[in-house]
Amino acid sequence: MAEAPDVSNPGQRDVPPDLRIVLIGGSELNGCPSGKSSAGNIILGQSVFDTSRRTAQSEARQQEVLSRHVTVVDTPGWWWIYTLQHTTKLDQIEIQKSVHLCPPGPHAFLLVIPNDLYLYPYVQPSLKQHLDLFSADVFSHTIVLFTAAAPCRDENIEFRIKRSPTLQWILQQCGNRKHVLNIRDREDRAQVKMLFEKIDAMLADNRGRHYSVDGAHGNALREEMKVWAEGASKRFDQVQKQRKELRALIEGGKIPPEHFRLVIIGPRRSAKSSAGNTILGKMPFDINNGGRRTTCCKISHSLVADRRLTVVDSPGWIFNHTLQETSEMDKVEIENSMNLCPPGPHAVLLGIELSTAVNATDLRSVQEHMSLFSEEIWKHTIVLFARGDWLGVKTVEERIESDEGLQWMVNKCENRYHVLNNKDHSDKTQVEELLDKIEEMWAGNENPYYEVDPSRAAEIEAKKEAGDKKAKRIKEITGRQSRVLKELFEDTKQSVTDMKIILVGQKCSGKSMTGNMILFNERFDLNFDISRLQKDIQDQRRPAACVKHEGRFDGVKVTVVETPGWFRDTTPPDWIKEEVSHGVSMCAPGPHVVLLVVPVLTSFTEKDLKDLVEVLRPFTDRVWRHCMVLFTMGDFLNERPVEDYIVREGRSIQELLEKCGNRYHLLNYWHFGDPAPIKELFQNIIDLVTRNKGCFTTKDKQRTFQKLPQQKTMTEEEWNRREQQLIERVMKALEKEPEKQTVPSMKVAHSMDEGHIPDLSGDVASEFGSISELRTQRAHDQVSEWLMTKVRQTEISSGIGSVCSSAAYMESLNESRLMAENQTTNRCFLEKSKVVSPHMSFFSNTAQMQRRNSC
Repeated sequence: MAEAPDVSNPGQRDVPPDLRIVLIGGSELNGCPSGKSSAGNIILGQSVFDTSRRTAQSEARQQEVLSRHVTVVDTPGWWWIYTLQHTTKLDQIEIQKSVHLCPPGPHAFLLVIPNDLYLYPYVQPSLKQHLDLFSADVFSHTIVLFTAAAPCRDENIEFRIKRSPTLQWILQQCGNRKHVLNIRDREDRAQVKMLFEKIDAMLADNRGRHYSVDGAHGNALREEMKVWAEGASKRFDQVQKQRKELRALIEGGKIPPEHFRLVIIGPRRSAKSSAGNTILGKMPFDINNGGRRTTCCKISHSLVADRRLTVVDSPGWIFNHTLQETSEMDKVEIENSMNLCPPGPHAVLLGIELSTAVNATDLRSVQEHMSLFSEEIWKHTIVLFARGDWLGVKTVEERIESDEGLQWMVNKCENRYHVLNNKDHSDKTQVEELLDKIEEMWAGNENPYYEVDPSRAAEIEAKKEAGDKKAKRIKEITGRQSRVLKELFEDTKQSVTDMKIILVGQKCSGKSMTGNMILFNERFDLNFDISRLQKDIQDQRRPAACVKHEGRFDGVKVTVVETPGWFRDTTPPDWIKEEVSHGVSMCAPGPHVVLLVVPVLTSFTEKDLKDLVEVLRPFTDRVWRHCMVLFTMGDFLNERPVEDYIVREGRSIQELLEKCGNRYHLLNYWHFGDPAPIKELFQNIIDLVTRNKGCFTTKDKQRTFQKLPQQKTMTEEEWNRREQQLIERVMKALEKEPEKQTVPSMKVAHSMDEGHIPDLSGDVASEFGSISELRTQRAHDQVSEWLMTKVRQTEISSGIGSVCSSAAYMESLNESRLMAENQTTNRCFLEKSKVVSPHMSFFSNTAQMQRRNSC
C-alpha cells in the first residue's frame, strides 16, 4: 500500500482560509448509524447536526474551526449492500444536491465508514454506482474517514484493511488517503487538525482545484423537487377532503363496530411485526429475534382507544420475488392469514418499506402476491408505511410523489395510507389516527369486511394438517432408513482422511456461504446478493471459473470446490456443464459427494429440477449415488422442520430427493462457526462414501468376475448396480411400512433382528482399498434371502413384507432372474472362499440389526 502524503509541514504550502467538506456514506440494514452526523459535529466542534434522527435531506452548517471558516454538508445515507436502483429518488436528489450547498464546490468528500463495519464484496459496486451521482473525478477529492467510538490504534486499522479486499479497493480509488476520527471525543482537536492537514495535502495534489459543480444541474434538481412538492400538497388536500366526507357518514349515524379485525401482510423488512406491536400497544409478535422471521401466521388481541382489536401477523415474501419464486409453505400461510379472523378482516394493512425505492420488479411482486386473494381485497386495504423515522423532515406525500411504484399502490387503495414510527411508542395519536382511517374506510365500503370463502378456508386447513402429518412421516422414514443403513454397513465404515466436496447450484443458492461454513473461514466471496439485486443478462454469457479452497476439520483435510451458478429464470448454458466437469477434475480422483445446493427461501420448480438434471447429465446416472441435497438458509424456516418445506413444495423437490436416495441436510447460517452441524454433515458424507465404497469417478469400472460355463461375464459395475437395487428395495420397503400397527403381532411373526442382516460389502477398487469377490456375491444372496424370508415373515408386525412380496413389485425388479443368477454364481464363489486375502478378513462379521419397535 502506498504511503500517505507527507503532511508534517503544512506551512510550506498555501492553504485556503475557508474549507468546504461533504460527508457521504452508507447505512447498515440493522439501522445502526453510519456516524456521518456525529463526524460533522466533531469537525465543527458543535452539535449542529441532529443525531437523534436520520438525515433525510442534505444540510450545510458553518463554524470557525482552527482559524478557518469551515462548511460541512451532511447527506442522506444509502444502504451499503443495495445498488443505486434501490435508493429512493428523494435520497438520490438530496445526495446530488449536497455539492450545491457549498458553492463553488467542496474541497473534500469524506467517505464515512464505521471502524467496526465489515464491508462485503457487493459493497464495491454499490459504492461505485452511488458515487457516479457525482462527476467522474469524485475519487480524486475523497478521503476515507473511519469513525470510532473509542481511541483506535493505527495497527488495528491496518489489520482490518489487510483482511478486507473491499476496503483495499476503496482506498486504492481514493489514493490511499484515510483518517481515523473518534466521534466520542469532542475535546480532541488534534485529530481534527490532522484531518485538515490531510485535506490540504490532497488539495495540493489536485493543484488547488476543488470539486467543480454545474449550476444548470443544480437548477434542474431544484425544479424536480418542486414538482414533487406540488404533487405532494395536492395529494394531501385530496386525502383530507376524502376523509372529511367519510367521517361525515359516521357522524351522521353509521355506527362502526366495536371490534375490528386487522391482517398485516407485505414483503420482508416492511416491519409488519413491529407495526402489529405498535398497534396493539404490547409485544405479542417476535421482533429482533436473532434475525429470525415470521414463518407462521400469529394472532393477538387487545383493547386500544376503546376499541377491541384482533391483529394477524403473516410471513413476508422476498421483496423482489415473483409469486412463483415464493415457497409454497409461505404462500399457504399468507393466504390463510385472512381465515384466522372469520368471517373476514375489516382492514388489510399492506406493509411497504419506505427506505428503498419500489421499482418495477418490486411492484410486480406486490401485485402477484396480492393476487392470492380476490380483487375485492383492494377495497379493504390501507398501505402502511411502518418505518416513519426514515422520512426525517420529509413528508410521506413527497415520498409517494417521487416513486411511481408507491403511487400505483396508493392509488389502487384509493388514497388510503398511513405512517407509523415504530421507534416512538410514546406517540399514541399515530395509532388512534390509523384506527380512525380504518373506521372511515369501513364507512365507505359497501361490504363491511373482506369476506373469506369458508370452503377455501377448510381446504387450506385440511391441506396444512395433511402436510404436517406427511412431514412427520417423512422424518420418521428418513430416520428409520438411516438407522438401517448404518447397521448394514457398520462393519465396513470407510475411513476418510481427505474429504472432497463439490457444490452445485443456481446463483443466490448459498454455495459461497456453505463453503465458508464448511471451512470455518470466509474464503469464498459472498457476491450472491448483488447478483440477485442487479441481474445483467450478459452475465450468463460470460464464463466463470470454479473456485477451490482447502481447510481442516477434526483432523480431516477438507477440499471444497464451488462451481458457477446460473440464474433460475434462464437455462444453464453449455459452459456451466463444462465448468462443473472441470470442478470434478479438481477433486482428483473424484469428489466424495456432490452437494446440490437448494435454498429454502424460494420455491423449487420443475424447471429447477430439469436444470440440475441437465447440468449433471454428462456424468451419467451413476453420479446420483454420490449426490446429496443441501438445503441452505435454514434460518428462513425459523423453528419449522425442513420436512415441511419438502412436503409443501411437492413433486419436483421430492423427485430430486428420490434421485439422491433421500439424502439431505439443512444448514442454518446463524450457526456459522458452530462445529455441530458441520460434523453432522460430514458424518452423512462418510456414510454415503461407505455405501458407495469410495468417491465418484468419471471412469467406468470394468473389472470382471470369474464365470462358470453357464454364467455370463459381469463387470464390477454390474455387481454394484445389483447391490444398489437390493438396498433400494429395502429402503422402499421401509417407506411403505405403516405408521402404526393395525393388527397385533402374532407369535409366528419374527423381528428382523432375529437373524443376520445381509452383508452388502462389495469388491470395489478405490482409494480406500478393496474387498473380496466372495463377499460381494454372498451379499446378494443374503439380501435376497432376507427379503424373501425374514421380511416376509414380518409382514404382519411391520408391514414391510406386504410390499416386498407383491407380484408387481417383484416383477418390476426382475427378482426371479436375479435370484437364479445369484444361486448359480454362489457355488463358484464358495469354492474361492479359501483363498480370500487374510488382510480383508475383518469384513467377515455381518452387521446385526438393533431391535426397533417401529419395524
